[in-house]
Amino acid sequence: MRKRSFAIKGHRTSVALEPEFWEALEALARREGLSLSALIARIDRERLKRDPQPGLASALRVFALDRLRAQDG
Repeated sequence: MRKRSFAIKGHRTSVALEPEFWEALEALARREGLSLSALIARIDRERLKRDPQPGLASALRVFALDRLRAQDG
């Protein structure tokens, strides 16, 4: 697990993910022309619309898997 810290809506938060997920998220951010922080903020906004709200780490993992599956399909 690798922990990273980000500012989301002006608040610092830390997320621990496996290195492979960080690599996938970095690649997805590059493809979308975003910084990793901007991509995470966008995922967080979408996460907050769900009921029940998943944790941020879970939302990041699911986002990465969904996007990678969509690319393969």
